[in-house]
Amino acid sequence: MSDQHAAGAAADREGVIQQRLAVLTPLRSELIDDSARHAGHEGARGGGAHYRLLIVSPAFVGHSRVARHRMVHDALGDLMRSAIHALSIRALTPDEAASTSAVNS
Repeated sequence: MSDQHAAGAAADREGVIQQRLAVLTPLRSELIDDSARHAGHEGARGGGAHYRLLIVSPAFVGHSRVARHRMVHDALGDLMRSAIHALSIRALTPDEAASTSAVNS
């Protein structure tokens, strides 16, 4: 696979991820592909990508950290078993995100 084709496939995958996350009505969503840091790892060889996600949504208000992660996993559905090998999640409410230290840490 060419580098250009691989980049296009990654962009397509990231677009699908963002579309799925739209059900959470995020005010902010930053998806960072960390796959290059995991080169040679079993998940990387199998085609699954490693991502970091910062997502800010009013849908998280009143929910625990575990419940928020479940909401993200539910939104992503089958992508968690195929396109995504690993996902690090920071799921914040708008009030939590308003604190600069919460977003930058």
